[in-house]
Amino acid sequence: MEELSAALAAGVALAGPNSPAAPHPRLAAYKARGGLGQAERRQRLLRLQRERRLDYVNHARRLADDDWAGVDSGDEEKEGEDAGEEEMDVDVGHRLPRRYGNQLMLSEWLVDVPLDLEQEWVVVVCPIGKRSLVVASRGTTAAYTKSGFCVNRFPSLLPGGNRHNSTSEKVYCILDCIYNEVQQTYYILDVMCWRGHPIYDCQTDFRFFWLSSKIQEEEGLGEKSRINPYKFVGLRNFPCSSDSLCKVLAMDFPFKVDGLLFYHKQTHYTPGSTPLVGWLRPYMVPEILGLAVPATVLTAKPDYAGHQLQQIIESKKNKKLAAEKGHLSSAVAARNGHYELEHLSTPQPANSPEGRDEAVSQMEN
Repeated sequence: MEELSAALAAGVALAGPNSPAAPHPRLAAYKARGGLGQAERRQRLLRLQRERRLDYVNHARRLADDDWAGVDSGDEEKEGEDAGEEEMDVDVGHRLPRRYGNQLMLSEWLVDVPLDLEQEWVVVVCPIGKRSLVVASRGTTAAYTKSGFCVNRFPSLLPGGNRHNSTSEKVYCILDCIYNEVQQTYYILDVMCWRGHPIYDCQTDFRFFWLSSKIQEEEGLGEKSRINPYKFVGLRNFPCSSDSLCKVLAMDFPFKVDGLLFYHKQTHYTPGSTPLVGWLRPYMVPEILGLAVPATVLTAKPDYAGHQLQQIIESKKNKKLAAEKGHLSSAVAARNGHYELEHLSTPQPANSPEGRDEAVSQMEN
């Protein structure tokens, strides 16, 4: 419990000095960084991921077997020291994380709208819930928080997830999920490994296609049963054209919608924060993307909407002014939108009982 409290305290401490415009403590849980703009970092990340080849096969096996023997921390430090400053600017991982913490690919606020949004991006509608790393291996299924705490173990119909379908040590799955406690459902956001085949270094459109086809092959995965006490449901992805986004925002979903994740089609699954995955609340779409969207439940602005939108709009204005002057001051650079979300959960009004609970109950719990 002390370790958990310390981890949570550290996460909140990151937000303090770097979020002067943050409207809510939970929404302020990010790391502000100076340096390159979001658009330029996206291009550099795409180039670097083509050049870098990490050992995802052994990384997936270690996660499945919980076997970290032979991973020398000294070698990891050396790799970090040898990395160039250019790579540091784009926040790309020099090595894969050890153990189960920091294994998920996290988003940034979508501040700089990509010019190729319609052609090269897809959007996923996310339910309210807790982000979870799910590992099915050796006859059991384990769910971990983003910081690496194991919060649940149970059987499942995922390959390798129960003692009846775990006929080989090579059969295991690693998934990026959002757990909705009310519906007792793990909504599958992304896939890193399926039946022992790692696909970390595959592009987003392939991973999503692969995930959709494989889920359909597993009978009973989306239903609750004795051997599958939690449902596993894949999340759909949609094109980012104007017509598609308007239709998405007018849809009815079987869950309470939290927000929208925008994925670049070419990005690999990279643990840590990346500008190649953007995050917006549904009500932000008209102002940030400049679209005329229908008036729906999703696009209705909550009470806290003005503060969040103002934060992003001010960031864009400051960056534009700095560009006109030909340089980025340290103060402007600290607000250039490069920060990672610590949770995916919509806050309740501050004066409600739920709001008071949420203020001290982040997704990391």
